[in-house]
Amino acid sequence: PLPSRRQHHVGTTKLLYIQFSYTMGFSRYVEVGRVVLINYGPDAGKLATVIDIVDQNKCLVEGPEEITGVQRQVISYRRIALTDLTVNIQRSARAKSLKAAWKEGDTLAKWEGSQWAKKLASKKTRAGLSDFDRFKVMVAKKQKSRIIAQKMKELKA
Repeated sequence: PLPSRRQHHVGTTKLLYIQFSYTMGFSRYVEVGRVVLINYGPDAGKLATVIDIVDQNKCLVEGPEEITGVQRQVISYRRIALTDLTVNIQRSARAKSLKAAWKEGDTLAKWEGSQWAKKLASKKTRAGLSDFDRFKVMVAKKQKSRIIAQKMKELKA
């Protein structure tokens, strides 16, 4: 948002007041049906859904197990990252209704299409590269930058 500007003249001195208006930028809340990414523990890197809120530090999550491989468990908020995705379920929903809600909302496809998932997949791919693969990537980057530099030089001339 752009600030609104007000000017006041005091004698010969011009004062400029800038008034900022901020909107609340936070939109991800822990709520029933929120899809989360587990970032620590044996299920790290897997998606789960908040089924119920236990207290201010923990919530009950489940995969569904057939889709994401996460069993129903109580997990600390420190071990999860909230995503923008939600599924339409009731509090303490059964596994069957949760699985149906995931399929109905096409949640897995939405996640795989997100930038966050693409970045994680890219990191995983890079971590699995061998030394020779990394060398090939380096050579390809050099060739690409050389081609770009030549085209820029042609455009300037």
